[in-house]
Amino acid sequence: MELYPYELEHFEILRSYAAECMVLLKENGDFPLENTDQIALYGSGARQTIKGGTGSGDVNSRFFVTVEQGLQNAGFNISTKKWMDGYEEIRRQAHKKFVADIKAKAHAANVPAIMLGMGAVMPEPEYELPLEGVKDTAVYVLSRISGEGSDRNAVSGDFKLTQSEIRDILILANTCKRFMLVLNVGGVVDLTPVLKVPNILVLSQLGAITGDVLADVLLGKSYPSGKLTTTWAAGEDYSQIGDFGNEDDTRYREGVYVGYRYFDSIAKTPLFPFGFGLGYTQFSIDDPVISLEGSHVNVAATVRNIGSASGKDVVQLYVSVPSGKLDQPYQTLAAFAKTEELKAGQIQHINMNFVMEELASFDTARAVNVLEAGDYLLRIGSSSRDTCICGIVRLDHEVVTQQLSHAGGTPDFEDWKPQSQQWTYNGEAEEIARAKVLILNTDALSTASQPSIPEIDPKVIQLVNDLSNHELAWLCLGNYRSDNESSSVIGNAGFAVAGAAGETTDRLQEKGIPSYVMADGPAGLRLSRQYGADEQGIYSVGDAVPSAFIDFMDENLMAALGFKKSGEMARSGKIYDQYCTALPIGTALAQSWNLEFCRTCGDIVGDEMKRFGIHLWLAPAFNIHRSPFCGRNYEYFSEDPLISGKVAAAITLGVQSHPGCGVTIKHYVCNNQETNRFRSNSVVSERALRDIYLRGFKICVEEARPYALMTSYNLLNGVHTSEREDILKDILREEWGFDGIVMSDWVVAGVKHGVKKYPYATAAKSIKAGNDIMMPGSEADHSDIMAALAGTNEMVTLTRDEVVNCAIRVAQVGFRLTESKGRLFNIIVKDFE
Repeated sequence: MELYPYELEHFEILRSYAAECMVLLKENGDFPLENTDQIALYGSGARQTIKGGTGSGDVNSRFFVTVEQGLQNAGFNISTKKWMDGYEEIRRQAHKKFVADIKAKAHAANVPAIMLGMGAVMPEPEYELPLEGVKDTAVYVLSRISGEGSDRNAVSGDFKLTQSEIRDILILANTCKRFMLVLNVGGVVDLTPVLKVPNILVLSQLGAITGDVLADVLLGKSYPSGKLTTTWAAGEDYSQIGDFGNEDDTRYREGVYVGYRYFDSIAKTPLFPFGFGLGYTQFSIDDPVISLEGSHVNVAATVRNIGSASGKDVVQLYVSVPSGKLDQPYQTLAAFAKTEELKAGQIQHINMNFVMEELASFDTARAVNVLEAGDYLLRIGSSSRDTCICGIVRLDHEVVTQQLSHAGGTPDFEDWKPQSQQWTYNGEAEEIARAKVLILNTDALSTASQPSIPEIDPKVIQLVNDLSNHELAWLCLGNYRSDNESSSVIGNAGFAVAGAAGETTDRLQEKGIPSYVMADGPAGLRLSRQYGADEQGIYSVGDAVPSAFIDFMDENLMAALGFKKSGEMARSGKIYDQYCTALPIGTALAQSWNLEFCRTCGDIVGDEMKRFGIHLWLAPAFNIHRSPFCGRNYEYFSEDPLISGKVAAAITLGVQSHPGCGVTIKHYVCNNQETNRFRSNSVVSERALRDIYLRGFKICVEEARPYALMTSYNLLNGVHTSEREDILKDILREEWGFDGIVMSDWVVAGVKHGVKKYPYATAAKSIKAGNDIMMPGSEADHSDIMAALAGTNEMVTLTRDEVVNCAIRVAQVGFRLTESKGRLFNIIVKDFE
């Protein structure tokens, strides 16, 4: 297979970094291996390796290297082909039954099968296969997939291991000289039954080069240096305080006690804590020194490789905020740093810094951000459960750092908090006594000022003001055709680029307003691998429909997408290539704790956007890992908002370093479950909203200025996020200074089935709230806006100025994106007879 130069370059870059996404949970020194002798390979992910999640997370890369292929490429002789053949057939039969059951349920409910099948994940089946081919060295690859449209479950074959997996993993661990359990997963699995296994590696899902990178790590050509960005625990140990997966109202009663904030605050020990990860070597963190300049805190330390192999380490800085009027978690991540590669015995001096204002908490009673008086304990270490106190910042008086407004609505409960506020564990008294104390002068703390927003070009304002009401409505909707509803359902509503998710209207190009194209993400661009061009325009060849959806598409729906039942196109013309690179999933990128790598991944996406004529990438996605059962956690980065915001900002800067390329950060906000995804109501306190769920978005907006933001499907305290003026105007624009466009998620008639407590979001209400563009757009949306302008919409009235304000932003971003845009890569593969 001959690759284009850009593909080779991108795969080489990813392969050089991707091992940093892997997390070594346990090791006994048996790995890396010295040679490529025979190896026994087992498990669901050995041959059916997963590169990423389903739905919008599925990238149509040219190829994908499975674990089996990667080991073979490296020269290993795999002794267990018969076992993998047997498992493949068992899984094929299980999948056939799984699809039939979903179709039967859909028929009984009188809904399209795609509505129940989208995101549905088949639990891995139980099996009875003899462990033939056992060698001195064995690897068991356990895989799990999840995706858009369905949440995970605490059942065998999903969050829990099957009895077959437990049995074989333990047998292999006890009988093989060297054994590695490899986790090809996008989220947490409960490892309680197999914790005695001596070597456990979170491979994660690393995109196109997954199998090759694992081979590199097994042979020591590269090494794992990732750390967990979410807490791994047994299912019953996660917080049961708040709801998850409710059909209508999901109450976030746990407040700010999410992830490690919960485990650390109640002293519950997880299987593997937040920030944890081993390597092929060991490190020490020595001589921490704290300093304070104004409100800027700096912690310097020396990291030493005290092992015998090369490696990288991640140093983490946490702060225990004093609890006064406001209760506080035991600790909060404040900064982190990843070292360069250190050889055995080598050292590196690192610095971590933050400003004290970033530790302020939202006081709901006064609608302010506040730093309360007391001692702020600085903790340095290698995970949230392996830290020592390295200094204290003392604040003698409470300081209000920002006057804010009430936003987001009010829940019908009080947030939970621990019965006692314990900031120190046994044995820390001496550390506190030895710690250097720095006095924070209250005059050094700055009060946040109103951000400045760039002025809009007067020519754009005039151009939009000259439009008719009909034209304004088109500009505030995605580019639609009356017959593209089926394509819209699966995020394939583009016309200018095959496989694109959508675009802004092209009806106003003669008036000088450009149309711009959007492609889905977040693990790379999701476009058709190949497309044709004939007298009717462009069309996808072969894979317009995501592979996970094919089983649930009937003949009528396939025809609506332009496909024959066989999947062949009923078109002619020239055929072109459009190969995109499948990146590591979001959680894997965050596990690298390497912002340079994250920016490089953004750079790869930006390069491919230029090649294929894409203006907006519908990514990065960085909602919080509130529960390990959220089906889209693999797309998201972490349970912590700081690392989420920093990773998102790095990716954004990488993409937007390419002129004419922008990102769409999403999903704003509290999109933490897939159950009833279009109409679930997240009930959240103002404090939890601001301190946890909005914070990552704030970091990304302020550090990277993304071109666009996507609101979420869910409601927030009873109102759709796209219809909440308080979070779109008051917070996003006025507090943070966001000057890009706000778009809805894909709200289409094809998904509007069943009776639920809450309605779907509407175009007119969303535009009135400041959601600039409703995607993917439809004639019904246009009529909704026109009726609201005419005063005949029973739900809402729109003024022309309200629509003009949204339309101006859509046009302004269009000019910014299209000034230097053009498809750079148009390779004809063949003529289609």
